[in-house]
Amino acid sequence: MNATRPDSEAARLTDWQRGLREQFPIITAHPDLVYFDSAATAQKPRSVLEAVQSYLTTSNANAGRGTYPWANRTTQLVERTRHRVKEFLGDPDPQRSTVHFTGGTTEGLRAVARDWLTSFLREGDEILVPFADHQANLDPWLEAQRLLADQGTDVRIRALPYQAVSGDYDHRELERVVGLRTRFVAATHLHHVYGGDMNVHRIRAAVGPDVPICLDAAQSVGHLPLSVAPSALDVDFVVFSGHKALALPGTGVLWARNARGPIFEPGGWQGTPNTVGIASLEAALDWLDAAGVERIARWTVALATRLTDRLRGSASYEILGCQASLAAGSGQPLQQRRHGIVSFRHRDIPSDDLGFILFSEGFMVRADNLCQAGADEKRDGSVRVSLHVYNTEDEVERLLAVLTSLD
Repeated sequence: MNATRPDSEAARLTDWQRGLREQFPIITAHPDLVYFDSAATAQKPRSVLEAVQSYLTTSNANAGRGTYPWANRTTQLVERTRHRVKEFLGDPDPQRSTVHFTGGTTEGLRAVARDWLTSFLREGDEILVPFADHQANLDPWLEAQRLLADQGTDVRIRALPYQAVSGDYDHRELERVVGLRTRFVAATHLHHVYGGDMNVHRIRAAVGPDVPICLDAAQSVGHLPLSVAPSALDVDFVVFSGHKALALPGTGVLWARNARGPIFEPGGWQGTPNTVGIASLEAALDWLDAAGVERIARWTVALATRLTDRLRGSASYEILGCQASLAAGSGQPLQQRRHGIVSFRHRDIPSDDLGFILFSEGFMVRADNLCQAGADEKRDGSVRVSLHVYNTEDEVERLLAVLTSLD
């Protein structure tokens, strides 16, 4: 896909975006502050807050535990939201797939590792996992390896190869890493530091039709279109957090296709679900569909491109990730689209100091090692600006004015 000029793209969407921004009470209540940390948690539209209020004041009860009307309505809410998740993900076979609610992405990935992967693998099997994505998409697979070792089963973990410059997976090298004993791959859809689409369809092409793939979609659900149709993302698990998709914290989703390997069943006794979080998730998915996730992606890409285009002209800043995704209007095909996440370093100012400087000017950004596996906070710290539909061109321009004053 060729780059488009961010100015023209934003101009086409300005009226639409203005109407959506007005639906976020915390944003409109603080016009002097700019929230640029949506990759950590997204703000909530009024309809989600109202859904929470309505549930807590009309139907609050435990799901699957009673037969009175409030309990029945809560049970119906949980089941309805399971189907809503499948619909949102474009699930082509909802009768086979299952949706399990978790506390978030980390808990969901651990559930796949502990409750499914450990029973699926055999002596001598190999799995491929990311060693430079979020720590939450590395630790569960290392834990599964330890659990199997305790049982006397030796499983080898191999690193997904990366392109050093772009941060994308190295799909050519991947073809050489995949072997006859490759049984499972864990991957990330949208990188939480580099903001790039990690081209997971190429992983499927490399590993073939039979190897299960687990996708960390924490940064993509609610930010860009995602379809689990085999022609789009032919993966076996999609795991994401509700709080990054406009729902409440403590709510997560584990979607399982159940077409390769055993059917996923969560281990242990399942206690009370986070019913108020599930109510917020249903409302958030409805809001996202009404707003249009494809347009949200176009808006945040346009803002991110504006920011990176200006910063790349400064000798004081290093922008992390794929450099080919920075130039707007260059006519060159984007090797890796930058979806609303821009991470950078100042060549002289430590990233944590830069974060404090930006907050003193009213900007809320993330400034540390960003929970990247293998990263060192002192060595690898960076500032991350992560955008959502409530952010504006003016906010990006205000940020650029401060950053360029520090050249």
